Amino acid sequence: MRGIGKRLLAGMCVLALTACGQPAAEKKPAAGGPAGASAAVGGTLKAVRDRGYVSCGASTGTVGFGAPDSRGYWRGLDVETCRAVAAAVLGDKDKVRFVPLTGQQRLTALQSGEIDILPRTTTWTLARDANGVNFTLPNYYDYDGIMVRKDRGVTNSRELDGASVCVQTGSTTEVTFTNLVASVAPNLKAVIFDSTQATRQAFFSGRCDALITDASGLASVRATMASNPDDFIIFPADGKLSPLTPAVRHGDDQWFDIVKWSFQALLMAEELGITQANIDEMRNSQDPTIRRFLGVEPGNGAALGLDEEWTWRIVKQLGNYGEMFDRNVGAGSPLKLDRGLNRLFRDGGLMVPMAFN
Repeated sequence: MRGIGKRLLAGMCVLALTACGQPAAEKKPAAGGPAGASAAVGGTLKAVRDRGYVSCGASTGTVGFGAPDSRGYWRGLDVETCRAVAAAVLGDKDKVRFVPLTGQQRLTALQSGEIDILPRTTTWTLARDANGVNFTLPNYYDYDGIMVRKDRGVTNSRELDGASVCVQTGSTTEVTFTNLVASVAPNLKAVIFDSTQATRQAFFSGRCDALITDASGLASVRATMASNPDDFIIFPADGKLSPLTPAVRHGDDQWFDIVKWSFQALLMAEELGITQANIDEMRNSQDPTIRRFLGVEPGNGAALGLDEEWTWRIVKQLGNYGEMFDRNVGAGSPLKLDRGLNRLFRDGGLMVPMAFN
């Protein structure tokens, strides 16, 4: 993985620098209703304020990224990306509704106006970007991975040739699987499923020899579904980067900017050393960069159609990106993922805070 990281960092720096609580059973709003027609043609901010909550697409259960806890409260990195927007525009991170969506449903739900934001683990690709969707900025850099039982003695895709692989339809891993067959493992056999849960359950029941999806998703599955996580290993499918990126629909630049800069606020807070614990103290700073960021010196809020305390609310309620990463997928979570490419750029990663001026 060390060599892969170097190649990915070299290939993606240009992208980075240029770009750069409710119950689990949520009822889906009708596509033509409050989250539908009016928002689909622009004016999303007004529609959200009139409605009183942000409608967010969610996974069907990926611990660390998006899943309800034992009390039905949604948690995860993608979930908190959406909560940041709610804190910015409505003043409360909990003014959200989560709509669980499969890989096949997620983009249609966004395009139709059924949801306002798709923060669910979705890879930024040309075909998706050109089909009614605007990707904001990656909130997690990942790669497609393959998980197998350790006792198979397999450590790379080439050695897996001839095996059966559980694949979820409607995902970019379908393309990755096809590429593997064409390039290194012509005898791989796909076993296709239409939902995340069905794909995972099939793997653990022994219907497939391997499971392919985002490596972070595999880490979540291994930590939460395997009776003994140490019995399984994960290795890169092809070594290519997957920028998992929140998306909004085409046609509303103001909403696009709000979602993009709400995530940027999490990064900039970490860059400036602002945390959930010290943010009130930091409002007294004489550093002009910190004063602009926290709205003590006004202007940024007005530029987005928000008040000047929007960044303060995001960090006060959620912390900075480092804090969010740690509790959901990092050292403070069951997944304990290394931060890797998701470090700030100053620390050797791809997360680039942009100027708040």
